[in-house]
Amino acid sequence: MGVSTLLLTSGCGQLLVFHPAGPVGQSELQLIWLQIALTAVVIIPVLILLAIIVIRYRDRPGSKAVYRPDWSENRTLEIIWWVIPIIIVGILGTVTAKKTFALTQPPKNPSNPTVVQPLTIEVTSMDWKWLFQYPNQQIATVNYCVIPTNRPVQFMLTSNGPMNAFWVPQLGGMEYTMPGMIMRLWLQADKPGIYYGHGGNFTGQGFAQMQFNVQAESEQQFNAWVASIANNSPQLTQGEYDKMAQPSILGQMSFSSFPPNAFENVVMSEGGKYMKHDQVMMNSISSK
Repeated sequence: MGVSTLLLTSGCGQLLVFHPAGPVGQSELQLIWLQIALTAVVIIPVLILLAIIVIRYRDRPGSKAVYRPDWSENRTLEIIWWVIPIIIVGILGTVTAKKTFALTQPPKNPSNPTVVQPLTIEVTSMDWKWLFQYPNQQIATVNYCVIPTNRPVQFMLTSNGPMNAFWVPQLGGMEYTMPGMIMRLWLQADKPGIYYGHGGNFTGQGFAQMQFNVQAESEQQFNAWVASIANNSPQLTQGEYDKMAQPSILGQMSFSSFPPNAFENVVMSEGGKYMKHDQVMMNSISSK
């Protein structure tokens, strides 16, 4: 994704990507600043040279510029404007690839080298809402989720409707949700707060309402919240799930349970061509 796209679509009219609240967001912000710096290396000299050329070589009375109709090349200039872009692309490509592959693993906290058990959340995008299922806690929420701070969170993403994109700008980059596929996104919040999230792919009339909040709390508060939802919220039945999957706009909701294998059934219902890939991902979930 280009820098301009990030700047123009950061959510809520603020440049949220420039205020990261976790290691993934910080890593991606470093990449954004690198892109800006390398772009400036090209743009600033070009703009300066443009002004110089326009002023110096403009057609004006009494011009004493040498007339050279047979001039065709300048080896020095050609070397400069080929070598510099090659170097820039090489640097940007190397750093981007390195950071991208690093972000496919659980985030690491340099100040706390202790291995922390990741939290898995299964996310399903629908028209026009987000369903969050906690397979280990056996609870579910709609249009919001709660995560513990300083703990890696593994978001497993799919879609029960059109393709969309899951994005929490302050925590990290977006990842697509696609029917019949499971995509993985690692995020982590280093401090408590409520972080804005939104769908990143246009999906029709209710797209503007596909907003959600990620609420980060301490581990103790998170466990208390899980217990509260499990004890006080209604169950999500299969009939209610099927109704929710229809195009509609909902507010925030909580459920003390959800239909067995609801997430897996959505993935598998899209056909067998992705079955091998999905089975590998589901095995990965169950092993966490």
